[in-house]
Amino acid sequence: MPRHQLIAPLLAAALSAAPLAQAASPGATLVTPKQLIVDASLAKATASANELAARRYDTFWNTGDEALAKAALSPHFIDRTPPPGRVQGPEGPLQASKAFRQAVPDLTCEVEQMLVVGDRVVAHLHFAGHFIGSFNGMQGKGQAIDFIATDIYRVVDGKIVENWHLEDNLTLLKQLGAIKE
Repeated sequence: MPRHQLIAPLLAAALSAAPLAQAASPGATLVTPKQLIVDASLAKATASANELAARRYDTFWNTGDEALAKAALSPHFIDRTPPPGRVQGPEGPLQASKAFRQAVPDLTCEVEQMLVVGDRVVAHLHFAGHFIGSFNGMQGKGQAIDFIATDIYRVVDGKIVENWHLEDNLTLLKQLGAIKE
């Protein structure tokens, strides 16, 4: 068999896997979902692009690396469930991350499971850290923060254009000390 016939399939395989290995920041390692479910009827290129956008965005929440959020979010990004006062567009999550990281600088975000279906990615997230800074007028005392969230991303051309999210705010507010049990 000619050499070029042997190399072509290897090159094609390497190129198809490359997008998930690439991150927006040099040396950044993207979070890996503990469980990944991908709709088998989805074109591989679409599934890979949607997964990459979600992993970049979830890694942004894990690290605070704004370059990852900018790589994941469309300039026309819309947050469909923003808390009061959050600005729309990519700037909203950037500001939210900064504010929460000032309160919980060791914040981590693990992806418990990720579902890639059609133009949607559903991510079940687990946040943890320690509240040592200030947040919404409350001062942390080093208490543990541990809560979950579920995000639904709509992805177009490899960019998240819409997000619906639900955080376990009751648990978070209890841990912050804003609600007494």
